[in-house]
Amino acid sequence: MLHLRNNSINNLKHTVERSLPALNDVLRIWNSLRSTGYCEGITIPEEIRESWRRSELYGVDPYKERCDVILSPRELAERMEKNRNLIEQATVMMEHLYEFMQDTQFIFFLEDSDNYVLARLGGKDAIDWANYSNLIEGSNWSERVMGTNTGAAAVILKRPVQFYGYENYCRIATFSCSSSAPIFDEDGQVCGVIGVAGPYHLVNRHTLGMVVAASRAIERHMALQTSYQNSEMANLHKTAIMESMSEGVLTLDRAGRITHLNRVAARNLGIDYRTCVGQKLEDLMFPGNELFFSRISSNKRLTGEPMIIKRGSTTVKLAVSCTPLTGNNGRVLGTVIILQPMKQYKRLIERVSGAHANITFDNIIGQSSEFKYALMCAEMAAKSDSNVLLLGESGVGKDMFAQAIHNASSRAREPFFALNCAALPRELISSELFGYEEGAFTGARKGGNPGKFELADQGTIFLDEIGEMPLDLQGLLLRLLEEGAVVRLGGREVIPVNVRIIAASNKNLIEEVKKGNFRLDLYYRLGVIDIRIPPLRERKDDIPELVDHFIKSIGPKLGKVIKGIDDEAMDLLMDYDWPGNIRELSNVIERAINLTSKDVITADILPEELRRTETLVLSQMPLDANKGVLEARLIRDCLRRHGGNRTRAAKELGISRVTLYRKMVKYSLT
Repeated sequence: MLHLRNNSINNLKHTVERSLPALNDVLRIWNSLRSTGYCEGITIPEEIRESWRRSELYGVDPYKERCDVILSPRELAERMEKNRNLIEQATVMMEHLYEFMQDTQFIFFLEDSDNYVLARLGGKDAIDWANYSNLIEGSNWSERVMGTNTGAAAVILKRPVQFYGYENYCRIATFSCSSSAPIFDEDGQVCGVIGVAGPYHLVNRHTLGMVVAASRAIERHMALQTSYQNSEMANLHKTAIMESMSEGVLTLDRAGRITHLNRVAARNLGIDYRTCVGQKLEDLMFPGNELFFSRISSNKRLTGEPMIIKRGSTTVKLAVSCTPLTGNNGRVLGTVIILQPMKQYKRLIERVSGAHANITFDNIIGQSSEFKYALMCAEMAAKSDSNVLLLGESGVGKDMFAQAIHNASSRAREPFFALNCAALPRELISSELFGYEEGAFTGARKGGNPGKFELADQGTIFLDEIGEMPLDLQGLLLRLLEEGAVVRLGGREVIPVNVRIIAASNKNLIEEVKKGNFRLDLYYRLGVIDIRIPPLRERKDDIPELVDHFIKSIGPKLGKVIKGIDDEAMDLLMDYDWPGNIRELSNVIERAINLTSKDVITADILPEELRRTETLVLSQMPLDANKGVLEARLIRDCLRRHGGNRTRAAKELGISRVTLYRKMVKYSLT
């Protein structure tokens, strides 16, 4: 069986041999996710993880070589007759889409609401590629049969989805990129799915927009079928595809004349929708767009390249994607151009890369005076647009403060990117932040790549461990802060950006300045508003509330019902100094929940280092003494010395005021 699987995989590798480096990466990621559920640098949405869990419960073999549930010819004919209206409308739509993509290895497919494939369309290479996994008419690609895939997800989630290969449950599907959109009937029920799939190296962000447009057009035409003649419907299909897309779409012939466009494209470019077809685009647009014409006429594929389009006295920033249309002889016949407002493009980036903040101030727990002061400062910072510097030890929650500030600010609907300056090599930090042009360095992506500052335009970037940033990159960051613009590595174009920076450090940056490791001018630029987040040992009164929160949030994830924590265990938590702060406390509670066989956390399952504090106190008492009697006597004597002042008594005893009060009640000392 292993030999057969390897043969199948080798055949697939031969089919997509141009992307071998990417395939090795995809296989590595998929194997890591399958074996551990985790892969460094990869963010998997919870809804996909839920689908993985269901697939496992269904008993789907992730190593199956192909789809193994196929309808008989009679059964397929019955299903096709049942879905005749859907097939008629979708087939026409797929043919129109295929006109734009016929020279690629993409295959278009149609499924019914049970995820049986009813039709597919593609060139010979695409059909051969699809046959490897049995993506054929009559095959069933439901979650129960093939596990997590875009067709099944579109039916279950009732919305469009796009997967990279490693997000699929079955290994055979890791070699693909796929986008699917549900098709709804007049009653709002899913009646089918239209999708596009191809080898992983062909992944393109605007394929999702294509299938969404197709699904919307199919829905419209299914409802209008009785009202239009067949000849009229053919024209409506072409128009509906273009007009259903939220992006601007236009096609040019070899001479640069407009052959098709939708109203969104005309509006984005500042041209007249009614009179522009048949005219040269360059003659219609305002002067000053030479860079745009140079890029779209280069016969190179562009993906989401930020460009500023001049429309007379106004400008608009668009993400431009461009695909040359080539004939069988390799001759360029024209160009398809996709135009997305940067805000819309960035939302797509957010969905793919997880560039958003989940934490709000309501999620941050703490009532101690020092912590409430930090929260107050953060809430005031959220109302401003100034840069923020968060200071505090590792584990105090600087990332949570950064997310909360973003979500409470006027930039809340814009992207939020987080970058740990200590976790990335110097070269990678530079390219991640500022982007690069094609050929900027060995291994640079074809077409270049926008940096985080470009993608986060109008949003927020959180630079954690800013003290670890190399000095030369500190200079580039300072220039960005002063000029409000970036220049990609290897590029010359000045790209304006409006980004708020929230930086964080667990180091004393002033000391780093004295050591020559950090620029003083950058420190003042970043620290317009500086907020110190106190460590947990300075806010022990918050521990009971934090423990309660962690029990309620972690317990259900681990499938356990924990009612609380006993007094002895709580005393240990209160007496410990927590060098790892909130993160360490969370880990201790999660460990205890995993280990306990009861519905209450007890002291005996807490880590040894916590119990060591108690052992040290007991070792100072007489061996024959009763612990309770001695403890009550110590507290009583200490209170007497301090005239009943609980704060001073707690400080002398080395415990918190909350723990002292609990023990006073326990021993009837109040």
